Order: sequence, then structure tokens, then C-alpha cells
Amino acid sequence: MVCCGSNTGADGNQNLLIDIKKYFFKNMKISYKTYLNDRLKQVDFHGQLTYPLYVQVTFERKTIFFKSYYFELFSKPRYGRELPDGGIKGPNMEMIIEKEIEVIRFVIEKLKDEFSLEAFKKLYSYFSKDLCDVTEFAFITYLYLFFNEKKMPHMAELVKWGTLHTVTFDLMMDFKKVFKKDLYRELIEQSFHQAPPFLQLYAFMMHTKQWPVLCLTTMEWDNPETIKAFSEYVELHYPNMKSGELIRQVNNWPNYLR
Repeated sequence: MVCCGSNTGADGNQNLLIDIKKYFFKNMKISYKTYLNDRLKQVDFHGQLTYPLYVQVTFERKTIFFKSYYFELFSKPRYGRELPDGGIKGPNMEMIIEKEIEVIRFVIEKLKDEFSLEAFKKLYSYFSKDLCDVTEFAFITYLYLFFNEKKMPHMAELVKWGTLHTVTFDLMMDFKKVFKKDLYRELIEQSFHQAPPFLQLYAFMMHTKQWPVLCLTTMEWDNPETIKAFSEYVELHYPNMKSGELIRQVNNWPNYLR
């Protein structure tokens, strides 16, 4: 367990006490920790105020600090669940910390004796990314243009503004229910050529994950078994799409970054 305890401060806010983890490789010592940065203002995390989660890494007496990618990711509205009383339930901080520790260790193992803080930060930024998140905006753009070309500008605006508050995948599932089959088929078939494979990635992720860990990271994609499982899923559920081409599009994900 990464979190070793908690205490309540004078302001009534609960602060996580995080172990400093150390990694030894040959003659190198690398230490890292996650912590709530109480030097900054508190932010809303699914209805709860909390300090932002940060990461600290130290190597050869030099230290870098940066905001947790997963804290920002899991802060997004799509990770909140509405409760019967009208409240919102979001992921817990311990889960986010576990995701951070997992990718930190992965990157350190990747670099080994070539470790440097600069190389670490670069690979951390790469391997922590959620593929569903980085492909979503380009897919939304595709939907917006598709509906405009179909002379359905109000539907295009619905996509533009609705996806700020609704999961794009969930919106697509509702489209599938209410659209004529020919229109929905055209929407999907054109996306194969004009949009990143967000829909297939998200569907695969939902097939393999449970809330609240609804993400598919490039660290996971680096595993050949993940790619094999994705290929098998696509061939079963999207038989008219070439799985090899979809995999190539996923590997092209840096081009979808905003």
C-alpha cells in the first residue's frame, strides 16, 4: 500500500501521509513520493475540496516536482458518479496514488542505468497518457464536422457542448439507439478513415476495466498482450474494420495531442 496513514489537520482537511519510496540500481539511488501540495489552493475533486496531488523525484541530489497526471485525469467529470441523493462520488485518492506509483516504477525500470531526471520526465509524460483521453477530442471534432456536412448543425452543437459534460462514448451509444441504421453505420465507417479509434479503444477499455479505473494507458499498450487482446476484441465486435489498421492508428496517438 502506498498510503501509510492519514491525519486530520487543524483546518479539518484530511492529509495523506505518503511514504518516500527508494529504488536502487547498481550504484544509483532514486527516491520518489506523491504528496498533496498544500502550498497551492484547494481544488474541487468531485464535490470535495482537496489539495492537488504532486509527484517528487530525487536523483543525484537533484529534485523535480510536477503535478500528478492521474490527479488531473481522474478529476474530469466523466469519472464522477451521481448518487441518489444528488451528490457525486469520485475515485479515491489512494487509487490515483497507486496509478502514479505504477507508472513511476515502470519508467525507472525502462531507463535503468540510463536514468536521468530529464529522461524520466519525458518518459513519464509519454507512458502515463490515457489513450482514450488523448484520442477523444479528435473524435469529437470528427463528429462535429460529420453532422455539419449532413446539414445537422444543431446536432453538431450538441456534440460540441454536450461532450463537455457527458462521456462521448455514452453519447455514441445513445446515437446508436435512436439513429437510423444507415446513418449510424455511415458515421462509424467514416470514422475509420477520418478519426482516431476512440470508440474502439473506449469499448475495449470498458470490456476490460471497472469503474473508477476507466483508462487505458500507453504503459498498458506497451504490453504486446494488451495489443493482442485489443485485436481480438476488434475482430469480434468490429468485423468490418481491419484490426491492424486500428492498431496503427492507436500507435499514432501523439499526433492527436492538443
